[in-house]
Amino acid sequence: MVSCVNPIPRKPVLRKTSTFLKESVMFNKTMNENEEKAFAAFMEKDSLTEYFASPNGFWYTFNQKNAIRNLPEIGDQVFYTFAVYDIHNTQIYSTEEIGEKTYIIDKQEIIEGLRNGLKLMGAGDEATFLFPSHKVYGYLGDDNKIAINQPLIFKVQLIKINKKK
Repeated sequence: MVSCVNPIPRKPVLRKTSTFLKESVMFNKTMNENEEKAFAAFMEKDSLTEYFASPNGFWYTFNQKNAIRNLPEIGDQVFYTFAVYDIHNTQIYSTEEIGEKTYIIDKQEIIEGLRNGLKLMGAGDEATFLFPSHKVYGYLGDDNKIAINQPLIFKVQLIKINKKK
């Protein structure tokens, strides 16, 4: 008779609250607003340059644009160089420090901003990207020169595109 009795469910001892989640959301919203204001001030100072808003959440301009618009597609291999600057246009990493990089479009892992930015460029293009912190190194930084939650400016040159065969 004892074995046929249904067990009585226990009530939770601790009740979870959504306070942490709400605080995290508010922190991220405030941080994003501050980064947008900083980039708006940067673009206003550089009034001779026209910046475009990307649907992926960053701004960009072409410093040099090749007349032939042959954009990379999924699986294409691109060769590129870039330099990294802070929001005050102070260089953090030079092109020489980073060196030439290769990337297979949407087949390898690189930071989100650069992954989306390279898709906008053709061979021979040079562009400046204004990336909010969540599009680059986010809340981790790079454990070296890039701080946590630091918005960055990338100056990128797309050297060559090898089309997927």
